[in-house]
Amino acid sequence: MIKLQLPIKLQNKKKSRIHKKLGKAPGTITYMGERDNSISTLDVIAYSDDSLEEYSPVNVNTLLEDKRDQIKWINLVGLSDEGYIEQLGKVFQLNSLVLEDAVQTEQRPKIDEYETYIFGVFKMLYLDEGQNVVSEHVAITLFKNEVLVFQELTKDVFDGVRQRLRGHQGRIRGKGADYLFFALLDAIIDNYFMILENISERMEVLEEEVYQKPKPKTAHKIQELKKEVLRIRRYISPVRELVGRLIDTEHPLITKDTKLYLRDVMDHCVEINETLQIYREMAMSLMEMYMSNVSNKMNEVMKVLTVMASIFIPLTFIVGIYGMNFDNMPELHMQNGYFIVLGVMFTILVLMLVYFKRKHWI
Repeated sequence: MIKLQLPIKLQNKKKSRIHKKLGKAPGTITYMGERDNSISTLDVIAYSDDSLEEYSPVNVNTLLEDKRDQIKWINLVGLSDEGYIEQLGKVFQLNSLVLEDAVQTEQRPKIDEYETYIFGVFKMLYLDEGQNVVSEHVAITLFKNEVLVFQELTKDVFDGVRQRLRGHQGRIRGKGADYLFFALLDAIIDNYFMILENISERMEVLEEEVYQKPKPKTAHKIQELKKEVLRIRRYISPVRELVGRLIDTEHPLITKDTKLYLRDVMDHCVEINETLQIYREMAMSLMEMYMSNVSNKMNEVMKVLTVMASIFIPLTFIVGIYGMNFDNMPELHMQNGYFIVLGVMFTILVLMLVYFKRKHWI
């Protein structure tokens, strides 16, 4: 069995992250990501059907003081400041286990229902400037009039939601917090299609490379793509079940109208999971095709070498006979013996080529 050995630096990095969690009580807020010492920033979009304002509160304790009839989207960026996260949790009276999952970047996608709020963890996937897939941990908490979002980086996939809010487009400004929760979840899932399109394009390029000019690095590319498909599948696959739970829930925070829109998200989840399964099988097939093509090319080379060896065997036999140093060899004293032997050798060469050609060996 082959055991993959991680580089020493990566081993130490993963080990140190795990050790941060060992021995601590459940519910302890411990950031497990790779972006330590990041500054936590808080941005708020408060809106109603006829108003919208954006601001960055200096004191988290003032977040719930405004009693106006508005829906608030509270967006926290930066999860490594554990003290700030704990303070925010006290303001919203969040369970310590919720805060633990909010900063646990390796947390599997999940939905937890509490008496006054619904908490969900998802993976936000998008492409960077180099067309590489970036995965970001994001946690969304739904309250009666607020939606609290925890994320690691400033960049996200929610720009479309912000534009609809600012431009008073669609129905979002006239709906409740549960519709905002749906809109954010829908934005995350819609962006999965961009990732699938990127994978599809890479598979087409690799398929062409496998057929035309398979090289050793082609196998490495296929293996990396296969690993990426499995990793993305691990992030996306549970979302289908989670959306189903939101549709079936009896929690008062999710209205019947919003459940209708969640059914559309469910359809997208089904399509995405089916496509990922197809891509997984295609990635495995690509490796099989690569091995088959490499084997076929090797067989072609071996066939050419075998044909060449077969042609030269009788010629080498003739040359070997007349290369012996015996005195009693009459042909050695013939005036045209050299040319006769060359003629015989050429005739044998031609006859063998004709024979191989008829047999379709060359």
